[in-house]
Amino acid sequence: MKKPAGADNNSRLLVIPLLIVAAVVFLDQLTKYFVVQSLAEGETVSVIGTFFQLKLIYNYGGALGTNLGSSDFYLGTSIIILAIILYMIYHNRQHIMIAWPLASCAGGAIGNVLDRIWHGRVVDFLDFDFFDFSFFGARITRWWTFNVADIAITVGIIFLIVYILFAPKHPVQEELDEGDYGRPASETE
Repeated sequence: MKKPAGADNNSRLLVIPLLIVAAVVFLDQLTKYFVVQSLAEGETVSVIGTFFQLKLIYNYGGALGTNLGSSDFYLGTSIIILAIILYMIYHNRQHIMIAWPLASCAGGAIGNVLDRIWHGRVVDFLDFDFFDFSFFGARITRWWTFNVADIAITVGIIFLIVYILFAPKHPVQEELDEGDYGRPASETE
């Protein structure tokens, strides 16, 4: 049976995103393993004074300390979002500026999903004190504790936002944008 033209090339385009996912999951789970083996819950180890500490925290909620439901709620929504991200990686596999940051997000999501499956909660341990600020009326005096998976997700999202906002438009897209009601400009004249 003959493979469709370009099938091998499409498979090769997924190698780097898969390596990014694997690297993020490996680094995330490795660091969490060492922290769980080395620290008791709530124990703090100073790395750079009070600015940067390692502190083992178990997070039953979501990002930024949200608590919108049980850990199972966050597990379910994370799996749904992960499926969407994996589809987007596959769909954008020829666009590395989209596929690679999405792979970083997917790796982070998998790392935190594994925590919820294995521990029923997410292991957080990176504790920074950048600056105090107000957030929706709440005074934040110390940043939320996070992990390597959270860093990968955040970096991926920031990269995607910057790329979407500042990348030059594709010439075909520019032509469509100049047109009337979604028709290319050449059809509206």
